[in-house]
Amino acid sequence: MPQKALSEIRQAILSDNLDAVGTLAVPESYRGVTVRADEVEMFAGLPSKEKDPRKSLHLDEVATPELGPGEALVAVMASAINYNTVWTSIFEPIPTFKFLRKYGKLSPLAKRHDLPYHVVGSDLSGVVLRTGPGVHTWKPGDEVVAHCLNVELEGPDGHNDTMLDSEQRIWGFETNFGGLAEISLVKANQLMPKPRHLTWEEAASPGLVNSTAYRQLVSRNGADMKQGDVVLIWGASGGLGSYATQFALNGGAIPVCVVSSPEKAEICRKLGAELVIDRNAEGYRFWKDENTQDPKEWQRFGAKIRELTGGEDPDIVFEHPGRETFGASVYAARRGGTIVTCASTSGYVHQYDNRYLWMNLKRIIGSHFANYRESWEANRLIAKGLIHPTLSRTYPLAETGQAALDVHRNAHQGKVGVLCLAPEEGLGVRDEELRAQHIDGINTFRGV
Repeated sequence: MPQKALSEIRQAILSDNLDAVGTLAVPESYRGVTVRADEVEMFAGLPSKEKDPRKSLHLDEVATPELGPGEALVAVMASAINYNTVWTSIFEPIPTFKFLRKYGKLSPLAKRHDLPYHVVGSDLSGVVLRTGPGVHTWKPGDEVVAHCLNVELEGPDGHNDTMLDSEQRIWGFETNFGGLAEISLVKANQLMPKPRHLTWEEAASPGLVNSTAYRQLVSRNGADMKQGDVVLIWGASGGLGSYATQFALNGGAIPVCVVSSPEKAEICRKLGAELVIDRNAEGYRFWKDENTQDPKEWQRFGAKIRELTGGEDPDIVFEHPGRETFGASVYAARRGGTIVTCASTSGYVHQYDNRYLWMNLKRIIGSHFANYRESWEANRLIAKGLIHPTLSRTYPLAETGQAALDVHRNAHQGKVGVLCLAPEEGLGVRDEELRAQHIDGINTFRGV
């Protein structure tokens, strides 16, 4: 009986009997949050904002996948919501079944992913249940978190930077068997040690966004931030921007945090940022209409930045809203500065005045998630208490649709977590002393 087997696994983990996990039976099925291939047209004709993830995300009983070489099955204690789960749930920009069909053609083992349902989720914390052939670093009973880079590494392109692998995918978005479930299938080289001072839900929340922010801002593959850099951070209290704000402060840079409310401004100040712009209070309107931007508003925005910084323009612009803000970002960066971009949550088609880029020798760098080394370093900073999780609220697995709706409608701060096998919040802490040292940082986003 699947639920009996899962109950035994949960009990072994909750009683700290981790050595027993490898001796327990792996259930033939488990509960996972899915979208269904026969429902991809359910929102046809509706504007994006009216598409409701509560209608498209289902908690289904699904078959446990076959374990292949270099892989691991993980008992998932907690997970979290990312924008890619929202995109999957509203079938934009395309249904993710197209990704699964393409992956399924790669090999007989990849064919497992091509199913009429898609188990979603790109974050997890949990315990290793089983490992496949060729896995030696991890064993059943290990407490882990996972980053979301899935690579094959059979070609040459990824061996300098795995993000450039020709078969690079985001787990739980472009692959099946994601983390919003009771069990998940991952590549063993996605696994990292769970930070010992965090609860299951706190540990699950940084994975995707923390690693993305690290590569985008800190890594040489991104903006290569240095001490003293002025860094303009859009959405600085959000899931991605809150980590960028912490990396800037931790690395000796000067963040200029752009937010949309006094409450979000206060969060940035609690993180330690001093320079904050409430874009709604300032009334910026970067677009006159659907097709026309307003350079005068770019200029007004740039003047506000210089007012806060003592006359300095940003060395780096941390861009992720996309269409709505990109013209202003290109304008605002200093001469020779860098605009580093990912995500485009307000739209993928960017427009900007190329004179400000070309004549002022600025650079635009595209950044997408992170390689294993970058993810490991980002997780290491979490584990040392130098960067804190930004979890604000947690839902049970059965309410994942509501959690995704919160993110879709921007009714959240930081990250929204989901409990999977963990029966309640607050479990999983192994280092109480380290936690006590950093409890104020850990609680920055709680209850907001």
